[in-house]
Amino acid sequence: MKGQKLYGEYKTKMQKIADLQFASALMQWDQEIYLPPKGSDIRGSQIATLSELSHVMFTGRDMRKLLNELSKSKDLRADEKRNAELSFRDLSRKTKLPASFVRELTETSNRCFHSWIKARKENDFSVFRPALKKMIGLKRKEASLIGFEKHPYDALLDEYDHGMTVGTLDRMFKKLIPALSILLDKVLQQQKGDDRILKQHYPEKKQWELGIELLKRIGFDFEAGRQDLSEHPFTVHLNSKDVRLTTRIDEKDLANMTWSCLHEGGHGLYEQGLNAEQYGLPLGEACSLSIHESQSRFWENCVGRSLSFWKWNMPMLKQIFPRQMQGVSANDFFRVINRVSPSLIRTEADELTYHFHVLIRYEIEKKLIQGEMETGDIPDYWNQLYEKHLSVKVPDDRQGCLQDVHWSHGSFGYFPTYSLGSLYAAQFYLEMKKAKPAFDKMIESGNLQHIKTWLQENIYRHGRRFSSEQLCKKACGKGLDPKFLISYLTRKYITHKS
Repeated sequence: MKGQKLYGEYKTKMQKIADLQFASALMQWDQEIYLPPKGSDIRGSQIATLSELSHVMFTGRDMRKLLNELSKSKDLRADEKRNAELSFRDLSRKTKLPASFVRELTETSNRCFHSWIKARKENDFSVFRPALKKMIGLKRKEASLIGFEKHPYDALLDEYDHGMTVGTLDRMFKKLIPALSILLDKVLQQQKGDDRILKQHYPEKKQWELGIELLKRIGFDFEAGRQDLSEHPFTVHLNSKDVRLTTRIDEKDLANMTWSCLHEGGHGLYEQGLNAEQYGLPLGEACSLSIHESQSRFWENCVGRSLSFWKWNMPMLKQIFPRQMQGVSANDFFRVINRVSPSLIRTEADELTYHFHVLIRYEIEKKLIQGEMETGDIPDYWNQLYEKHLSVKVPDDRQGCLQDVHWSHGSFGYFPTYSLGSLYAAQFYLEMKKAKPAFDKMIESGNLQHIKTWLQENIYRHGRRFSSEQLCKKACGKGLDPKFLISYLTRKYITHKS
């Protein structure tokens, strides 16, 4: 059984590499939560060292030889064979990046992040521009090293969703945006009321209490995870038994924290649902960032903005905020939290206009990586696109091109997964409702087991076995189609049904 012996060696090596990667992830989590300001430079070096070591271990001669031998083995089980195939694919990509480049990219990311924090505090993009310029240069170089057929941005997209291309995204947005524009006009014409309920004073401590309770109610396991505060909400997983969420709180806006918690909670549930026995291996990892975002968008919007969810949770909400919620019914709250209004901030956008925010970032990233646009041009072009697509004027950099953390991390190619994730989320949601006619009634009674069972069976347990498109076909009987999101949004915003 030579193959089994080789697979044992492969598994040991992969889990050691994972140990290094997750030690680095823990340092990055700490960097955004607790790190003293003066520790940033040395922390950057520490993270870079771990990133470089894990890269060298994975791309070294021993691993290449081992994976080559495994590819020829005839006595591997199906899961073992698939893990080896996926690792070989990952190796083919990573060997194109020299260890020195990986270290430089990591160190630049650290400096870029702290520069972004400073720029946000000063509300001045020029503070961020030099570090971001260096990052963009490195991402252009990365695309060149990885290689591409048609567009350099394809090389970066592939990291987040294997096989995704500019051509695919352009076609998707070409179908989606016009349909959303028509729907947006209809909604704005018939919409009544305002969102003043959400804009009262909500004390931080009480909001924190609400967020924790909501996470518990959707099933996030606090014995296998935690939540903290950060400048920009995010999720870090160290393994399926240690998942870290963050949120942010604005005492003048209940929505900011509430749907941030549900969004990150969706990410957390996915990570906690992955197979712990496959730690460090592809089948123990999420399918793609698009599918990951489908989970956050599903819990944030399909469930978290539904009428049935708030019929269940309204008594708890009134108990925590009796004065603010006095006289407010679940139906009132449903209308308020689904109010459509073109706005400045992506993370606070309604489900309908959200995709215009994503499109703007996608268009900017394409131009930056293609070299059609330079770093200093970002603020003006950003502001032009916001006026063009959402008819809003951007008052300052903090509410404009400094609002997202992603570019400081070098996450070019990530933003499109938010729209892709919403498309998948709507398709999964409608499939669940078709399978369970009493879907809404079950949520209203606080029974989410039907959702958890469907997600575990159709999403979590597969890890990276399938591509995003294959997973969608397996779960829904057909591939990704924007019509399902349009149908879902039309039902919610035109007929006012969850």
